Amino acid sequence: MEAHEVSALHDAMRRYGLPGVLTPVDPLNLAGRWHVLDDARGGRDITDATIEAAAVAALRRPTRGFVTVG
Repeated sequence: MEAHEVSALHDAMRRYGLPGVLTPVDPLNLAGRWHVLDDARGGRDITDATIEAAAVAALRRPTRGFVTVG
């Protein structure tokens, strides 16, 4: 995942309660690639699973509105 995508994924993770820690692959290059780890100690890379979970959660979220039956 590229650096410009991090903010949107971070927002989705917070919104939908998804676990994980976003960290740069190279700590000296914050503009480079990022990934999601399952814990802050450098655990498993769960980037693909987190992106997929965020996409699924976004589709399932109810939206406000009215339902009319007519």
